[in-house]
Amino acid sequence: MVHGQIRATLAMMMVGLAGCSDPEETTEGSFSVSLPMTQSGVDTTVGGSTTGTGGSSTGPAVTSSGDVPTEPVSPSTGIGGCVEDSDCLGDPDGPLCNAGVCTTSCLAGDTRPCYTGALEVADVGACKRGTATCNPDGLGWGACEGEVLPLPAELCANGADDDCNGEIDDDKDLDGDGWGACAGDCCDEEGPACLTPKLVNPGAYEVVDNTVDDDCDGELDEVAVACDAGLKSSSAVAMEYAQALDLCTVTEEAPADPKDRTWGVISAKFSLADGNGSPAAASRSIRTDFGAVIKPQKFNSMAVLSSGNAADGSDIDPAFAAFEQGKNVGTTSPPPADWLAANNGKIPNPPGCPAQQVPAANDPVMLTLRLRVPTNAKSFAAKMYFFSAEYPEYVCSQYNDFFVALVDSQAEGNPVDKNVAVFDDGDTQWPIGVNLVKVADGLFTQCEGGAVGCKGVPGVYNGCKAVNELTGTGFDAFDASACNAMQKLAGGGTGWLTLRGNVFPGEIMEIRLAVWDTGGHIFDSLVLLDAWEWSLDAAAPGVTPG
Repeated sequence: MVHGQIRATLAMMMVGLAGCSDPEETTEGSFSVSLPMTQSGVDTTVGGSTTGTGGSSTGPAVTSSGDVPTEPVSPSTGIGGCVEDSDCLGDPDGPLCNAGVCTTSCLAGDTRPCYTGALEVADVGACKRGTATCNPDGLGWGACEGEVLPLPAELCANGADDDCNGEIDDDKDLDGDGWGACAGDCCDEEGPACLTPKLVNPGAYEVVDNTVDDDCDGELDEVAVACDAGLKSSSAVAMEYAQALDLCTVTEEAPADPKDRTWGVISAKFSLADGNGSPAAASRSIRTDFGAVIKPQKFNSMAVLSSGNAADGSDIDPAFAAFEQGKNVGTTSPPPADWLAANNGKIPNPPGCPAQQVPAANDPVMLTLRLRVPTNAKSFAAKMYFFSAEYPEYVCSQYNDFFVALVDSQAEGNPVDKNVAVFDDGDTQWPIGVNLVKVADGLFTQCEGGAVGCKGVPGVYNGCKAVNELTGTGFDAFDASACNAMQKLAGGGTGWLTLRGNVFPGEIMEIRLAVWDTGGHIFDSLVLLDAWEWSLDAAAPGVTPG
């Protein structure tokens, strides 16, 4: 009996050793046995039961022949089983402990889909998942090969959704200025080299000396180039008068490509004062000087509009015609309807000066310019010089010739009647005309002072400073019927004034520039226009000397 028990015990030990020599037989689903031992290693099997210190368990039954039947068991700690990764060090099945079994993280050469970006954009637009391959040692996965991640910004016009947001060729406008990177915006968000991105885009005008490429053309602070050289003096092409004003850039109102939404002149036309009909050809010209002294304020030429002939005493094409005798060109129209309506149907006049009974614009000429405003501009300025043969006799009379500059814009701050050719005395905005002498002491500066209004409401004017700029203009012609014996000249002028008005950045706006005779067709007036410029800042609309 004792020998039989010893044989059975040895058989069980051999089975246990066999399990140690082949760890694969201890994996889940294989068969193995464990040898119950006391803490001292002494066999305690008695009658088919195995006990150990601290308790007992039922072990495998041993037959009388010493054979031990096998049965399936789960992996256990120690050889062939694990609790943590350290239990699997050196184990040929792998260094990781997973559910009590030593294993690897993957099978060498296996593949699986992968994506290292945000999962919500995987397989959206150009973005695609890649493939990761299990490393040869089975300890991890290789790099995600072949994946396509979103680009930080959409590529331009390539027919793809590069930033994987579900839209093809969308052009993000990060600064809200109407231009994205694909449309040519070189400064779409604030950074060290771009402090005011909303003012920088292809629709902006170049500001000199700010060391910024305002219009995104790749150049810094480039100075505007002249476009008014060699223009024909009698030109009937309205766009050439925009050039004479130094508005050199031309653009389209609704270009097919957004990149072409640059600022510039869209169209130009001549008309009578109400916007209809055609003015006399002689009432407009482009000149490189006016008289012996007056020169363009910028570049080569200036635009001339007149209720008579747009010519000085020596000009041809069109030729000179005396301003005081005047030239009846035979055209009449209503004044600009919106301007007249804003003034309650009356032509504005200083207090005490008689108004024209039936408002009409005689021998008028109007130049209308339609422009797209630069996206960084809030106002404009231009130079103007007004002359009239109504001075000094017809000051404060119904014969008050006018020049108006009517601005159609979304901008705030312009006069209600749209006319920015006004003098603001602090209470009232007075339009440019010979009656300005009654309310603006000092705006008419090129003239002979003293008695005025001898054929209207008499008065005295002391704002004249000189007459030298009248030399050769035709307004320096001898006048034998002035208001006193000391006055010898046929008219007077304001000197150069700066005209300002407000605009809304990037808008389509119009300006209507018109001059006409009031109350008659003789004693003509004339205006010189030049040197248009944009400004980043809003302006106080109106005229100021200089």
